[in-house]
Amino acid sequence: MSGMNRMSPAISRPAPDPRQNRLLAALPPAEFAPLAGHLQCVALPLGEMLYEPGQQLQHAYFPTTAVVSLHYVTESGASAETAGVGNEGVVGISLFMGGDTTPSSAMVQAAGHAWRLDRHRLKQAFDAGGLLQRLLLRYTQALLTQMSQTAACNRHHSVEQQLSRWLLLALDRAPERELVITQELVANMLGVRRESVTEAAGTLQKIGCIRYRRGHIAVVDRVGLQTRSCECYAVVKKEMDRLLSDSTCAPEPELVGFI
Repeated sequence: MSGMNRMSPAISRPAPDPRQNRLLAALPPAEFAPLAGHLQCVALPLGEMLYEPGQQLQHAYFPTTAVVSLHYVTESGASAETAGVGNEGVVGISLFMGGDTTPSSAMVQAAGHAWRLDRHRLKQAFDAGGLLQRLLLRYTQALLTQMSQTAACNRHHSVEQQLSRWLLLALDRAPERELVITQELVANMLGVRRESVTEAAGTLQKIGCIRYRRGHIAVVDRVGLQTRSCECYAVVKKEMDRLLSDSTCAPEPELVGFI
């Protein structure tokens, strides 16, 4: 787990603002101030494992520019993504939901930054009630919707529809229109054969929705990609927006694309 205790290296650009994370941004000053001094900015490289099955979670992560994939790995080594977390949420819901471990893994899907908070500080803030508690519970409900919708999508929809849904959700969380990811990794996320992803990506590229080159997928026609996706993308996005844009939970009337 190299890099988990590493602070972000000094760079010429300003350090990410913790309020680039929508949950932290929704907190009023009186609730954010006690947490601010305990938040640590960390750089999350592609492929970093934040936690593994059965491991004691030590920190919660509030992504700003990074995207984290929650996935389950079978005994045979096969895996499938159950949900993704970007700047709309937090990684480590077990810490405030009554458990300190989880049977799933959390791996960095898109490199970037996150703000991490010690598990004891998070639990203390959650138990104090207030807006943070309501935000975290609402986000958890939205995450559960994403997980259940992903399970239904993987069972009933075509690989092309699954890939379109996955790309749209990834694009909502990524600051760039181009995703740095291999078809093999996408296949592992979806729990399907790499050849199936290659075929689906080829179709989407042929009709002008995406442009693919080795290790990079760029979305060039988002509207077209939405027409190729199933209803699962809209269901997840609508529920996330509904739960996190309520006037009692966020400063803005609507979250567009989760951000």
